[in-house]
Amino acid sequence: MSGKDSSTPQLLTPQLLTPQLPIFDPGSDNYLQTHTFAPIMKRIIAARRLLGVEKAATLQEMKTIYRTFMKEWHPDKIQNNPVAKEEAEEKSKAFIDAYHLLVSVAPETHEQQREQYEQTMSASRLIDFLYKGTTLQINFADGSSYEYFGLPKSVYNNLLNSSTPDRFARRHIYHSYVYRQASSAYAEA
Repeated sequence: MSGKDSSTPQLLTPQLLTPQLPIFDPGSDNYLQTHTFAPIMKRIIAARRLLGVEKAATLQEMKTIYRTFMKEWHPDKIQNNPVAKEEAEEKSKAFIDAYHLLVSVAPETHEQQREQYEQTMSASRLIDFLYKGTTLQINFADGSSYEYFGLPKSVYNNLLNSSTPDRFARRHIYHSYVYRQASSAYAEA
């Protein structure tokens, strides 16, 4: 074991909370029939169905669909019918959650945040991580946090057992799995 990482104290607090599901094959057209999905992948597919968009939908298309839906189903538009208002609240909450999930994992969003992501991945050390199901959340020293979806238990175990978790994550996790930003870096004072 050599290099400057060996003298750096480990500040990791990993937690294994639930059993993991096998990883999916994002390049396959028939992956629904051939693979078991992590819950987040099922959520992404359900969100696409709810919004009625294809995998290649742009942010602008999703935004237009979202705004059109909210014009029709916003709970504040329904005043005299409490049952209809409650239904509108439930539908709008589900639609808002689906929209935000799809926007957070969209390639356009990743492209807009690429510089910040690359800076965090190369310059900031990971300080802890949490594994739940097949989702790995990594918290970085700069205050940012990213979630990686569909991560197999074997990869998580390799991260746990790695003497240099930062290096392992750079090589095997950061650019290999669907991810989204869970929180931004701390605002500089």
